[in-house]
Amino acid sequence: MAPAAFPCFAGLCIVLLSLRPILGEAQPVFACDVANNPGLKNLSFCDQSLDLQARVSDLVSRLTLPEKIGWLVNAAKGVPRLGIPNYEWWSEALHGVSNVGPGTRFTSLVPGATSFPQVILTAATFNESLFHTIGKVVSTEARAMHNVGLAGLTYWSPNVNIFRDPRWGRGQETPGEDPILSSKYGAAYVRGLQQSDDGDKEKLKVAACCKHYTAYDVTQQDMDDTFQPPFKSCVIDGDVASVMCSYNQVNGKPTCGDPDLLDGVIRGQWKLNGYIVSDCDSLHEMFNAQKYTKTPEETAALAVNSGLDLNCGTFLSDNAQKAVDRGLLNETTIDKAVSNNFATMMRLGFFDGNPTNQLYGKLGPKDVCTPENQNLAREVARQGIVLLKNSPGSLPLSSASIKSLTVIGPNANATHTMLGNYEGIPCKYTTPLQGLTASTATLYHPGCADTSCATAQVDAAKKVVASADAVVLVMGSDQSIERESLDRVNITLPGQQQLLVSEVASVSKGPVILVIMSGGGMDVQFAKEDPKITSILWVGFPGEAGGAAIADVIFGAYNPSGRLPMTWYPESYADTVDMTDMHMRPNPATGFPGRSYRFYKGPTVFSFGDGLSYTTFSHELVAAPKVVSLALEEGHECLSSECKSIEAVEERCENLAFDIHLRVKNVGEMRGGHTVLLFSSPPQLHNAPQKQLVGFQKMHIEAGGEGVARFDVDVCKHLSVVDENGKRKVGLGDHLLHVGSLKHSLTLRV
Repeated sequence: MAPAAFPCFAGLCIVLLSLRPILGEAQPVFACDVANNPGLKNLSFCDQSLDLQARVSDLVSRLTLPEKIGWLVNAAKGVPRLGIPNYEWWSEALHGVSNVGPGTRFTSLVPGATSFPQVILTAATFNESLFHTIGKVVSTEARAMHNVGLAGLTYWSPNVNIFRDPRWGRGQETPGEDPILSSKYGAAYVRGLQQSDDGDKEKLKVAACCKHYTAYDVTQQDMDDTFQPPFKSCVIDGDVASVMCSYNQVNGKPTCGDPDLLDGVIRGQWKLNGYIVSDCDSLHEMFNAQKYTKTPEETAALAVNSGLDLNCGTFLSDNAQKAVDRGLLNETTIDKAVSNNFATMMRLGFFDGNPTNQLYGKLGPKDVCTPENQNLAREVARQGIVLLKNSPGSLPLSSASIKSLTVIGPNANATHTMLGNYEGIPCKYTTPLQGLTASTATLYHPGCADTSCATAQVDAAKKVVASADAVVLVMGSDQSIERESLDRVNITLPGQQQLLVSEVASVSKGPVILVIMSGGGMDVQFAKEDPKITSILWVGFPGEAGGAAIADVIFGAYNPSGRLPMTWYPESYADTVDMTDMHMRPNPATGFPGRSYRFYKGPTVFSFGDGLSYTTFSHELVAAPKVVSLALEEGHECLSSECKSIEAVEERCENLAFDIHLRVKNVGEMRGGHTVLLFSSPPQLHNAPQKQLVGFQKMHIEAGGEGVARFDVDVCKHLSVVDENGKRKVGLGDHLLHVGSLKHSLTLRV
């Protein structure tokens, strides 16, 4: 983190610095310290009674060009003569406050923060209110750490990229493969992070950032119906304070140097209220690796002229002045960029004086890792865990009847592995072994030296399970198998893990539960088909309380309700599909099978939305229309001639919505959560998806009880498709709505 800087007036800087060894790390970083520097109260940008734009304009007008350029990079340079300290923009909060970015650190004052499950497992909860709640807790802990000088106010999270290929190492960071789920996750998490508890919509609790905008070389159709929706939702529904452009090119243009994607879409169409930041070293890549421009100054000018406000790295601080000197970049454009940056900082209260005197001023170390926050981390993991197979008499285990439990596997006693990447330091760990041992006596053997499992310790593991009443095998991957900059080559269990699982199962006398800890899906068809393997659980990277949550599910203290947020493909998919083929839709001419449940029609190990329960739920349609008519303006061509689809334009779509009510009954013997997934299969026009998610709802129903799931279906938003030119169209004809085995036909007509 950049060293703290303090305003210097008449020697006051020396006084403050002399106090630092006494105060230790208990000093937040902020501007406009009027209490200690009374002269600052005459500066309009420090006057909280003025409107935001007036304050920003006043500040920018007082800065020299080099001072402005100092605020175009993440390690922003303070302006001591105006009482403005250095500020580090780069902090991370993907699933808890993280020390991956230089803006945040842990010390003895705050040694750790609540580490929630990695995002892919949180997405499996399909619980929109939970996404929001997590964000709210993370931002509270961030503010508490900020008040003692350990954290910033700008967090470059969430990651709302689509989990396009099962081998992608960063899929774990995302909400999965579906644009609707990703959109709802992104917007809800952002609102949880950002919304001020006093209801002031202009203020920010912390500033979130949706990344990495947006895709690779894709068709306009795939861009608009798959990759762009989560970012659009972040900005429009979540009112996110920042969007991060990625380092790569989209159809030949660097994202961070594309005025159409930045100024045109993010600011122009979506009306971003905030700043656009580059992915780290994007501009360096643009010049040095992609060689898109001839000089560094041209790269700097292209980025800022395209709408970039902040550079993660030093490229702009190194080259912006030279770009101005060469006439490639004017100061007015730089003013616009730094104005966006300063406006964000003002919304955060950075220019309102000491944060300990503001809304969140009472927060401190006592508010980090609270019992309530740690319990929430456990609850999120419980709601996300997905039961994929369960033979009769297998799960849940009874602690009364299971007197000896053997726990096997390289992830059985995992600690750090449970966190996933972009992690912080957790409050504490509960490993799977610790969680299970709390319920019954256990014997443990790792079975492999590590997750790569070059040589499985089969004989030793088989001896340990010989007398056990039940066996839990905790297998899967870790960050040595899948992470940023490390994609998987195959999608089977690593090394000899499969051999270990099969051999242990073959000699077990009771239930055998396979627990898969991973970010991406695994081809475990062998386990699905093996009758000796009685249950399969996917637990993602379940966070600091993962072991407790796994034990809660295995021993029936919690009824699993998670659903897969991504398709689990067979290994043959990875063997035959080029990872760099960015298309979503299948291509019969080349044999390309397509991607995700929306377009892929081949065999799967498990499908998007799969997930079992210890109880049984039934669905009954209560209310849904059979016909919906679209009103067209007089003289529209589709009134006089047959049309297969019509364009979903605003004036045509107003008030074009209907309700669907479903009665959901728990007809089993155990209380449980239930995820209601409403899908639509549109008419097969414009290479439409074979089915697409309309909405989802999480319900908790007592045994024998019932509830009603209500969906507000917007025809143009939920039942439309994107045509080959990127235009959103509503298909006329029959649409099939389905929830589980329940199906309802709906006709759209003019």
